[in-house]
Amino acid sequence: MPRLAYVNGRYLPHRMAAVHVEDRGYQFSDAVYEVIGLSGGRKVEPLRHYDRLDRSLREVRIAWPMSRRALGFVADTLIRRNGVRDGYIYIQISRGVAPRDHAFPVGAVPGLVMTTCRKPPFNGDVAGRGVGVILTPDLRWKRRDLKTVGLLPNILAKQEALDAGAFDAWLVDDAGAITEGTASNAWIVTTADVLVTRRADADILNGVTRLGVLDLAREAGLAFEERPFTVDEAKGAREAFLTSSTNWIRPVIALDGAQIGDGRPGPLARRLVARYAEVFGDR
Repeated sequence: MPRLAYVNGRYLPHRMAAVHVEDRGYQFSDAVYEVIGLSGGRKVEPLRHYDRLDRSLREVRIAWPMSRRALGFVADTLIRRNGVRDGYIYIQISRGVAPRDHAFPVGAVPGLVMTTCRKPPFNGDVAGRGVGVILTPDLRWKRRDLKTVGLLPNILAKQEALDAGAFDAWLVDDAGAITEGTASNAWIVTTADVLVTRRADADILNGVTRLGVLDLAREAGLAFEERPFTVDEAKGAREAFLTSSTNWIRPVIALDGAQIGDGRPGPLARRLVARYAEVFGDR
């Protein structure tokens, strides 16, 4: 079965898929995107992803290229035609093609691209293994709540982490507090067993998995706080973990080489991994 991509109204062989050289997403990062996880052939929490896509488009003043219902139909069709059961679908919407100029073009038609990617099915044992992260300054723009394609600072931080033998980097703001990871939200569990993650304002992207974990915390009656936490607080935490649509929940056992807790995935993280898979996994 050939792998297909969707580009501006056409399903094309992935190797032939392309956009115009003057697409503003390419020239200006004038585009937004969503990554929706797939588990057992189903999209994981699609409504929250589409809601966030709608918000990003509205805030940067890009029109929907088609109705939300039609976009969902195209996404489902691409997933089915590619035969993807586990992995993700990538959706990108740009302001369109126009001669290069900073001002919004008049009459440009928004561009829509979708691709899919296969990944191994969710494995609780793998998800429950701890990973190390490093710390690096947060150099991103001030509207991190919008899921735009301007990701160069994230890319540089991620590569810095990989070069250091770590799984990811957690970004630190000018006040010494952790914002989030390069493509994930950051969490700690305090010594008082309080779950803490940063409040979803302009400083972080309000992750869909983040929202799902908060739902599970409420369901379980867990104490949690949405607030900034410092590097020192993170290093002294009982547990830490990160969340994202492609990694779900991943325990963090070392931060800049400093052991978190006893250096093993903590009980709360393991519990959340199991419950998230039960609620949002292959049903």
